[in-house]
Amino acid sequence: MFKRVLVANRGEIALRIIRACRELDIESIAVYSEADVDSMHVQLADQAVCIGPAASKESYLKMDRIIAAAEIADADAIHPGYGFLSENARFAEICESSGITFIGPSAQVISMMGDKATARATAIANGVPITPGTDVIKDPNAALAEAKRIGLPVMIKATAGGGGRGMRPCFQEADFLSLFAAASNEAMACFGNGDCYLEKLVLNPHHIEFQIIADSHGNFIHLGERDCSMQRRNQKIIEECPSPLLSPEMRARMGEASVNLIRNIGYLNAGTIEYLVDEAAENFYFMEMNTRIQVEHPVTEEVMGCELIKEQIRVAAGEPLSRHVLQAVARGHAIECRINAEDPFNQFMPSPGTIDLWYAPGGKGVRVDTHVYSGYTVPSNYDSMIAKLIVTGATREIAIARMKRALGEFMIRGIKTTIPFQQEIIDHPDFKNGTYDIGWVSRYLEERKPSA
Repeated sequence: MFKRVLVANRGEIALRIIRACRELDIESIAVYSEADVDSMHVQLADQAVCIGPAASKESYLKMDRIIAAAEIADADAIHPGYGFLSENARFAEICESSGITFIGPSAQVISMMGDKATARATAIANGVPITPGTDVIKDPNAALAEAKRIGLPVMIKATAGGGGRGMRPCFQEADFLSLFAAASNEAMACFGNGDCYLEKLVLNPHHIEFQIIADSHGNFIHLGERDCSMQRRNQKIIEECPSPLLSPEMRARMGEASVNLIRNIGYLNAGTIEYLVDEAAENFYFMEMNTRIQVEHPVTEEVMGCELIKEQIRVAAGEPLSRHVLQAVARGHAIECRINAEDPFNQFMPSPGTIDLWYAPGGKGVRVDTHVYSGYTVPSNYDSMIAKLIVTGATREIAIARMKRALGEFMIRGIKTTIPFQQEIIDHPDFKNGTYDIGWVSRYLEERKPSA
């Protein structure tokens, strides 16, 4: 097992990794920007190294500074968390060449599955259903011709990156060229790669993802699914496990496809395979693979009774998956709300600033993953998520009631948060009935607008 792990991230995921290391009797090294000097992960790590100014490109995305910090602290391994360098194949290569274990899949697999166009081709080769689409198309007019061949509507997607960046749905031929340019330009600005491809747009789909994990001892498993359909502009708001949509038969089909894919490509460590499921829940289509831990992994942990960060570390150290993980059986229901420092009733504008009062809910079945506290100043430089509220219940109905109660107990003063909006969603009949898709939030916000 490792002696020292450097955490190449910030916020709640950095704190989550540090705590896992402590329980495994591993020393943790935090890195931080000047804006994060007072962050909780800096305070709780065994060591902390400042790696630059507030801007991500000058700190958390600076590979040379992170590697230097790892070498100075004599780290055995680096855990990248999610975001930042977590799916950067070059960073994984540099770790390997520096004699430092990258806690994640190999650089080769990250390259294969991180590029969406290559991932689609890999899915096809392994018999995983995909939507009709194209390879990378650089010429906009050629792309328009392909869109006509596939049939509108189509989704224009950047081959690099994630988080909804570089994606544009197109319903009318007249809009195609401008949307193609917008998707490409956004992808170039965010990821340094403006290449795009097309997919047939599945109307009113559900976003279902399967948690997979594999070790070097021949164990390739999935740990069930998460329903991530409650989202706005491709940014997830609420996730739950298991999905209220899937039948046992559909769950088995999707799980089998997921395991076959990772076994055939030799995937090691944790990851997530994302699918679109049609409105009738009869067909599923491979969308992409995230070669890292996901923000929403706690709902899987609560239902399956495991700790995925610990398992990531064990696998990276060459150990087999824990017996209780290999024998995990779903039990109960879990829901997660992402608490963001945003004003949900003012176009979700970011709301950085000092938290004057922070009181987190508690009680049976309530978990809060966060790095903030009363007096903490939320910086404007990073993602707006400040906490994850996770509840677990024996049934979905109990979990919904528990989430409603926990959101009502959460007290955050000094900044705006998404809590009031999530309270509305949790109390809505469509959520209670599980009859929502990825377009639900957009439709709800449109209906919610006051009439002129």
